[in-house]
Amino acid sequence: MFTVATAGHVDHGKSTLVRALTGMEPDRWAEERRRGLTIDLGFAWTALPSGRQVAFVDVPGHERFLPNTLAGLGPASVVCFVVAADEGWQAQSGDHRDAIAALGISHGLVALTRSDRADAERVGEVSDQVRAELAGTGLRDAPIVTVSAADGTGLDTLRAVLDDVLTGAPSPPADGRLRLWVDRAFTITGAGTVVTGTLTAGTLAVGDHLQLLEHGSARSAVVRGLQSCGEPCSSIGPTARVAVNLRGISAGDARRGGALVRPDQWLTTTVVDVRRHTGVALTATPEHLTVHVGTTAMAARLRRLDAEHARLTLEYPLPLGFSDHLVLRDPGTRCVLGGVLVLDADPPDLRRRGDAARRAAALASTDPADLTGRLLAEAQRRGAVPEAHLRLLGYHLPPAPAGVKAIHGWWVHDATYRGWQELLQSAVRELQERNPLAAGMSRGAATDLLALPDLAMLDELVHDAGLEQHDGRIRPPGAGTDLGPAEAAIAELESRLAVAPFHAPEADDLAELRLGIRELAAAERAGRLLRLRDGLVLLPTAPALAMRELARLDQPFTASAARQALNTTRRVMIPLLEYLDARGWTRRIDAVQREVVR
Repeated sequence: MFTVATAGHVDHGKSTLVRALTGMEPDRWAEERRRGLTIDLGFAWTALPSGRQVAFVDVPGHERFLPNTLAGLGPASVVCFVVAADEGWQAQSGDHRDAIAALGISHGLVALTRSDRADAERVGEVSDQVRAELAGTGLRDAPIVTVSAADGTGLDTLRAVLDDVLTGAPSPPADGRLRLWVDRAFTITGAGTVVTGTLTAGTLAVGDHLQLLEHGSARSAVVRGLQSCGEPCSSIGPTARVAVNLRGISAGDARRGGALVRPDQWLTTTVVDVRRHTGVALTATPEHLTVHVGTTAMAARLRRLDAEHARLTLEYPLPLGFSDHLVLRDPGTRCVLGGVLVLDADPPDLRRRGDAARRAAALASTDPADLTGRLLAEAQRRGAVPEAHLRLLGYHLPPAPAGVKAIHGWWVHDATYRGWQELLQSAVRELQERNPLAAGMSRGAATDLLALPDLAMLDELVHDAGLEQHDGRIRPPGAGTDLGPAEAAIAELESRLAVAPFHAPEADDLAELRLGIRELAAAERAGRLLRLRDGLVLLPTAPALAMRELARLDQPFTASAARQALNTTRRVMIPLLEYLDARGWTRRIDAVQREVVR
């Protein structure tokens, strides 16, 4: 299904045309039908010759109801622009053109209505006039069809042309981010709260858990039921007119301007950086504005960065993302000032002198259509940014561009990553030079030093920095074997133990060699010694040699028999047996006897 919004001057036949195409009355209020004037949004639907379903959102044409008009055009991607052939282009035709241009709508057609009241020459003049007025918009090349709802002239042609226009319109993503701008809210007895809107992306299904964002509040809701064009459905994708029956939302909690979203898909924000898309230069735009987006309208304050860029501070948070179109309107008039494109829904603070000028230059440095450039700039500004946050900002992520490293769900700018590497290398080597016997820098200290946003990055960073890890410590390559001033003493101790492997040095021997706890710990980390207890060291090969001798004993054996077999003392034997027990190489049978585990 596609949804088409009407546009055009008041009383040019928009509602009459929709009624003729669909057989349905789009004007919902008795007052509208009595006065022959559309005041609020109207809705109708039909099938085109191809069988394609199309829904119409009929908007008011009178200048007094421009906010309602913008609410109808806001979610639209296709427009039927209506101009009466007998009257030609009028004032509100221009307002609606400006709104369409501001919203970036580029698919649609033009219907020259009331052709029964104009001759061929007049129709030609109006057609040329319309083409000239739309020249600066996305409808510059839109097909023009002459019709008369009164006698049916051109209606079949209009249906066929509309079919062709919809065929050429891009299909919205069914797996895109769900955001349904509410254009109506009401209560049905026995069902509860119902909201309606135009679903432009994503898929809705019965049972979905959503959030209704309404005037700064966020309320959880569950989809109780769905209808589209009067028919119930279990799920529905874009583009479609949809009525959503919500559980968990009371009658007063929903109204036009709210938005139904999945809470994990959108960032709600009150501050956005924007680029002028249409209309007057932002330097000529008033500071206090009314901003229209989707079906909502709110007060906003504009801070000019330069003629093309500005920062908007909104009255309350909205779910906005990159490339969203906003319409700016002067609250003192009924005219559209222009349209802006959201470049950043999570911009940096502007606190220091000159920040605004620097921010304007940064925004101007990339084309919004250049997704790779925008993402690279985003990574450069933030240093490191989660991929999930980029998706919340509205980016469809390609593979990480050149200049960005993708690591554990983060995009890290190359300059930031190189800075981390250099800082880590410098700190680890400085620690090694200051204390050669140190085990290295702890992972926690490294994470704090670099202010890493995610500890999972550290392993890859250590590897890329040319460092190594051992027992949770980061050190330069080969640093574990460098014992510095203790090297000679450890070498002498190794020589002694090679001759008598189970004659562990006494405390006096270690003191004479100037080997303290730090030196022995460093030697153990280097794989040079084995510490059974503080101050009790053997060679790392001692357990294997011991097992060879113990296996030759009659099983089970006692500690005394083991001591004699290894020609050592009880001071060494008991800790060594406990070491072997702990590894499952020997097993205690009782308080006295052990056996070798076969």
